[in-house]
Amino acid sequence: MLPSERFVFNFNSKEELNRWHLYSDSEYGGLSSASLEITGAESGHELSGLFSGNLSLDVAEGSTWRMNRSGFCGMRSKKFNGFIDLDSYDTIAMRLRGDGRCYISTIYTENWINSPGQQDDNSWQAFVFVPKDQWHIAKIPLDRYLPTWKGNVISTKLEMNPSRILAMSLSVNAEGGIPGAKSGPGDFRLEIDWIKALRT
Repeated sequence: MLPSERFVFNFNSKEELNRWHLYSDSEYGGLSSASLEITGAESGHELSGLFSGNLSLDVAEGSTWRMNRSGFCGMRSKKFNGFIDLDSYDTIAMRLRGDGRCYISTIYTENWINSPGQQDDNSWQAFVFVPKDQWHIAKIPLDRYLPTWKGNVISTKLEMNPSRILAMSLSVNAEGGIPGAKSGPGDFRLEIDWIKALRT
């Protein structure tokens, strides 16, 4: 019998940083910036990951990129060694402390929706609202993740294959999200303790 929960990521050591890479609109001429570090060691508190930075709607002067939108940053895990199989679980849980913004949780699965020649992974996304300045466990049922293509929801009804998960990410946009969440350009700050898979 498999355990009812499984750690996917645990931000309790600096080695965890090696499993992630950052991205932002700066790769396309935007001016947003992001960092990821492990915090807590200096103060003697429990260790956690800190994903923070600044969202800007501006574009670098002279940029040759034609962006549809700027103002985004993300942290994406490097691909797992093969796949991780979460078919026995139904929920993703994350212990977070944030800034009142809405973040986006993304699960990447092996490409089988698009044509075989398409190299991009399939992406499935769900919003995560993180209350300001308090630790919060967000639980997202896997069936709440919607298939997306370049940030837009695919209208066709599709089902995720949780047995073939390649990677995960957390990202933030200056615009959009859920009603009542903080939005707009400016600083963002998200602390991450762990990400787990649960069987509820």
